[in-house]
Amino acid sequence: MKLVYIAEMEKWTQDSEWAQDWKRITEVYENIDKLEQLFSEFDVSYLRETQQKILILNLKKYAWTLQGLILEKYSDIISDNGI
Repeated sequence: MKLVYIAEMEKWTQDSEWAQDWKRITEVYENIDKLEQLFSEFDVSYLRETQQKILILNLKKYAWTLQGLILEKYSDIISDNGI
C-alpha cells in the first residue's frame, strides 16, 4: 500500500510540475503577443518595423523550442514510468 501511495504522490508531483511549466509557456506567449501589440503602436521607420518583426519572430521561435523541451521532458517521464 505504501508503494502505491508513493507512486501516486510522484505522479501528482509530476502533473503539478507539468502544469506549472505549461503555465509559464503560455505566459511567455501572452507576453510576446503583448509586446507585439505595443510595437504596433509605435510610428517608426520601415527598418525599425522590420527589426521589431524579426525580434517577435525570434521570440516566438524560442518559445516554441521551450514548449518542445517541456513536451519532450514529460513524455520521457511518462514513457520511463511505463504509462
